[in-house]
Amino acid sequence: MADATRGAGRAARRLTHAQGAGRTGLGQLIELTAAHSAGDALVTAALAGTLFKLPVNEARGQVALYLLITMIPFVVVAPFVGPVLDRFRSGRRFVMAGTLFGRGLLCFAMAAAVVSEDAFTIFPAALAVLVLSKAYNVSRAAIMPSVLPADIALVTANARVALFALVSAGVAVPAGAGVSAWLGAEWVLRAAMLLFLFQGVLAVRLPRHVDSPDLEELQDEDDDRPPRWRTMLNVGPVVAESMKANVAIRFYSGFMLFYLLFLVQEKKLPGLAPTVTIGVLALAAGAGGLIGAGVASWVRSHSPQIIVLITLALAAAATVVAAVTFTLWTAVAVALVAAFAQGLGKLALDAIVQREIGEEVRSSTFGVVEAFLQISWVVGGLVGLLLSLFAAGSAGLTVMAVVLAGSLGWLLVRRRVRVQARDARVEAARSAETEPVPQEEAGTRREGPPRQEPGKGGPRKGGSGKEEPRQEAGPRQERRPPAPEDRSGGTTTVIRRDDPPTEKHTKPLTNPHG
Repeated sequence: MADATRGAGRAARRLTHAQGAGRTGLGQLIELTAAHSAGDALVTAALAGTLFKLPVNEARGQVALYLLITMIPFVVVAPFVGPVLDRFRSGRRFVMAGTLFGRGLLCFAMAAAVVSEDAFTIFPAALAVLVLSKAYNVSRAAIMPSVLPADIALVTANARVALFALVSAGVAVPAGAGVSAWLGAEWVLRAAMLLFLFQGVLAVRLPRHVDSPDLEELQDEDDDRPPRWRTMLNVGPVVAESMKANVAIRFYSGFMLFYLLFLVQEKKLPGLAPTVTIGVLALAAGAGGLIGAGVASWVRSHSPQIIVLITLALAAAATVVAAVTFTLWTAVAVALVAAFAQGLGKLALDAIVQREIGEEVRSSTFGVVEAFLQISWVVGGLVGLLLSLFAAGSAGLTVMAVVLAGSLGWLLVRRRVRVQARDARVEAARSAETEPVPQEEAGTRREGPPRQEPGKGGPRKGGSGKEEPRQEAGPRQERRPPAPEDRSGGTTTVIRRDDPPTEKHTKPLTNPHG
């Protein structure tokens, strides 16, 4: 057993450190995130309630309360945690370690509260654990470009992290459930405490280049750019489009989870025993997440924006098929597709944010993204929970298919309008650069007194009264004279601007290999 464990550990290390990931720190980050996911799974297994041992109608109320409670940490993460993380870019390792140490102490408190059945301690501590978990995820996503090797794309790197996190969680959940049934939930929480404390030490030992230096503010005191929170919300059309598509996918995922679950509980999905059906659906969802991570690591040469739209289209098509022929196995297929679309779409969205958003507001943007996605998942779960009261399988899936198809059509129309507007701007810029000028004006000097530029003196005169050429401080900026009407009927020539392109005041990614 020991030899097998060591062999598995060496094989995992080779996978996490492949393609230069061990040199840049990506391998260490993958291992840390896998352990983090295992710790979260242990906490979940220890605190798992007995909702579905209650009558179905009572379980609906408990589930609705649970869904509303899960929104609270994201309301905290978006406006507060993200900006705080952006202000401590030079100490990201210690921020991540702080979230892990904090969860370890909270697990110790929850273990004592479980023994004494102190609900007033368990629930606030559980919410705090969830907030710190999301803070870690936001920090981990923000530092990904700084540990990215040259040979690995962002989507692939995110997929590796997600793949190992899913595997470790899949191993930890049954182990935690077994220990909880055997020794009690308090021992699972104590094991999670030790695991989180160990992870905090590993976080401090991440490479130093994870801590990016505090960059100088891009705006001066007299700059009129919007404040940080407005910049954070104005994420640009590419990120906004991908985020809206992921909102629709996450709504779909939450809807399918609770809609199918309550159909099984009310025995409206015949074929197998309810417990067996729930197990099959859970296996399908887990397999869909793993397949999504695997596909994300394979499609490294494809555009993440296209990947997001394809996942939405796939979810809509699968739902249409399941609505037409609703059976147990089409429901299983829909559960697999929902998990696949959620995993792959989120990985592509992370890559887009890491590529498009500047480092000074990246953590804040990830906080906003996580908040919107969680809220959409909760709303979808509530809709699925309520619709299971009134509609059987085909009717509910038909409603969901209409929502997905409408979202996809709207996004495609908006994308087409945006691309056409961009092409029009490019064509207008090219036309301005190739404006025709009369032949006699080409290369001649404009008559009349020279224009005195602001901040510079006028033309200097020598002893003979003639103007001496003025030496300019910077490179000469050639002015193209206005093109008067060609009344002489002469030929015209085309003058192209030789000015160097205007320097863009944008900050490069932290990692030069990205």
